[in-house]
Amino acid sequence: MNTRKMKTLIKTAGIPCILYLTAIMPRMVHRPDTGFFSKKYFAHRGLHDNAGDAPENSMAAFRKAVEAGYGMELDVHVTKDGIPVIFHDFKLERICGVKGVVEDYTYDELQQFTLCNSKEKIPKLKELLDMVHGRVPLIIEIKSEKADVSECAIIDRMLRGYEGAYCIESFNPLVLLWFRINHNQVVRGQLASNFRLDGENRSALYFFLTHLLFNFLTKPDFIAYNHHFKEEPGRRICRRIYKNPAAAWTVKSRQELAETQKEFDVFIFEGFEP
Repeated sequence: MNTRKMKTLIKTAGIPCILYLTAIMPRMVHRPDTGFFSKKYFAHRGLHDNAGDAPENSMAAFRKAVEAGYGMELDVHVTKDGIPVIFHDFKLERICGVKGVVEDYTYDELQQFTLCNSKEKIPKLKELLDMVHGRVPLIIEIKSEKADVSECAIIDRMLRGYEGAYCIESFNPLVLLWFRINHNQVVRGQLASNFRLDGENRSALYFFLTHLLFNFLTKPDFIAYNHHFKEEPGRRICRRIYKNPAAAWTVKSRQELAETQKEFDVFIFEGFEP
């Protein structure tokens, strides 16, 4: 192969590679402190049991996690009357047995419902923050499927008054972009999975989310990835080359924990205690 052909080949291969590495690059300068990730284990939706008296995202489950010394991962929506509350699903049916979505109801209306078979009710984010009072770090997932992420301002106002360690994460890159623009000091994480293999969605948008191709806009401080797809190259590059902390979700057994130890730094777990 002559020199001219070699240079052409290098350019042909090199330019896409550079573009790819640029697209998935997380925040590299003025990084905030992620030292709270020294606590490696975060109880998914609290230390919960949906068949018992401490179902997921309940105050009972959160108290159990704090007492055991675990960090916690939890999910936040904003009600119809602008109150941040803790609940995972967009629809209420699985946990509360009623129709509709969280945003259809005021906070007082949501208090008519109980969680699973318990007496627990949907808690306010403020209630959780007051109880934890900085004793363990929090990973707060902001639930959003829309282009309108105005709920971020409401949640951020509440979190600014909290003195404990926390970070935010979301599947929606527009949530991360909102925090990059409006409160850049907050540690922010991109949630992702291999959505095609996960059976969730095969659209172009989810291709970009799978391969972390919005990172150039959102500049995340950590990647929280479905540990079943830990071999995804963008995720590994972010951790190994860019030294971006990696969180595994959701680890459901000691065997899964052992299989993920070398590939992740933080572990969001449920169904057992590490």
